[in-house]
Amino acid sequence: MRIARWTAPTGAVAEGFVAEGFVIGDRVIPFPDGLTVADVLARGLDEAHRLFATVRDEGGAPLAGVRLLAPLVPAAIRDFVAFEEHVEGVSASVDGKSEVVPEWYQAPTFYFTNPHTVLGPGEAVRPPVTARLDFELEVAAVVGGAGGANLTAADAASAIFGYTIMNDWSARDLQSREMKVRLGPAKGKDFGTSLGPWIVTADELEPYLDDDGFLAVRAEVFVNDERIGHDLVSNMGWPFPELIAYASRNSRVVPGDVLGSGTTGNGGCLAELWGRRGELTPPPLTEGDTVRMVVEGIGELLGPVGAAVPAPELPAARVRSRARTRQERVAL
Repeated sequence: MRIARWTAPTGAVAEGFVAEGFVIGDRVIPFPDGLTVADVLARGLDEAHRLFATVRDEGGAPLAGVRLLAPLVPAAIRDFVAFEEHVEGVSASVDGKSEVVPEWYQAPTFYFTNPHTVLGPGEAVRPPVTARLDFELEVAAVVGGAGGANLTAADAASAIFGYTIMNDWSARDLQSREMKVRLGPAKGKDFGTSLGPWIVTADELEPYLDDDGFLAVRAEVFVNDERIGHDLVSNMGWPFPELIAYASRNSRVVPGDVLGSGTTGNGGCLAELWGRRGELTPPPLTEGDTVRMVVEGIGELLGPVGAAVPAPELPAARVRSRARTRQERVAL
């Protein structure tokens, strides 16, 4: 099953009205009873199959006649760094030293990114002013059902409702400066994450799971139709259930949570190639470029690059004397 959200194309009478439902062949068919993707994720995969059976023979509308949106409004987005080859290559570009630190092997590290700047298929990213705009080719798991806390890997596998393609847009110059403060990326990644074109349910991708539970699907990324990178998603250091289990440690994952695999290796982003080659080849993305990601069993996600958006300037930190003391206000 494919789960999606869509609206009428620009200029159509129904423009702005968001429909949510199934993509069946070349048709889109809304969920019954006005249900939303969030509702269906909360009810879980078994209920999604029941709903599918009730509408599968309806006419719906032509897929070619609608504009797909991001397939869900995420409850939260965690982005992991689960590909060793990516870490090794990109560290040279961002941090100036090619390495995989021993701590990487100990646990699947992630950061939280912004669920309020999610972009849909074909929706242009509007980056900050940056000299090193980059893409990141990822597959993301979407949580459904009950979710939970302190899940085992087996429990976490049952919490995977489906998968989608994820492009974690990155301004590498901003990221490099920010991460020297040792708090992780902020404005270097805060401005846009593309998801889509739809959610493919987990049962559809079960044939691609290898004996160790890794999702062995091919992933490719193209810039202006030139293939930049390709990898097997099964080259992750941890399979998706273990990522979700780790995320739930002393915390909670809930329906609608999105968990990115992290960037694939072998050219899954430009920064990896810059780090390996010692030069900006291929060049950073610029306005007018188009990034196309293709993942076996899921589909294709298109991401155009729009114009950069300058932001108001802010002053640098005020240097304070550590010897200062607070003066008490004297009551009159």
